[in-house]
Amino acid sequence: MSDQPQGDAQQPQLGVIVQYLKDLSFESPTAPKSLVPSETRPEIEVGVDVQARQMGAAEYEVELSINATAKRGEEVSFVVECVYAGLFSLRNLPQEMLEPVLLVECPRILFPFARRIVADASRDGGFPPLMLDPVDFVALYQRNRSRPRADA
Repeated sequence: MSDQPQGDAQQPQLGVIVQYLKDLSFESPTAPKSLVPSETRPEIEVGVDVQARQMGAAEYEVELSINATAKRGEEVSFVVECVYAGLFSLRNLPQEMLEPVLLVECPRILFPFARRIVADASRDGGFPPLMLDPVDFVALYQRNRSRPRADA
């Protein structure tokens, strides 16, 4: 007789197999001019995207892409692009929960690590660390679902 409750085997499970930096790019096209202290704060535009794909029977890769551009007027101070990914194991999940878990919960796990990489890249490029605000992955997911698909 087993000490494990019988119901546990059927409980939904989310596991992180591995996390990794898939791509990182930092450009400062106007350096060293852009590194000179200025009274004008740069305008920073940030874009976030999430993609997921099945890799095995219950394994999924989730990619969190973050692109940030800092400009002073029309002059680009820096551009940082980061793709941080994770391989996740999802077991016993109802089909209708698969997409929200992959596109909301998994990116929530990845975000703090990607945020740190972006901050370090901007700091290592000679700028103050770019500390990204938290991302509302539920709103991002809902916005992306309401957009018409190009292949539809």
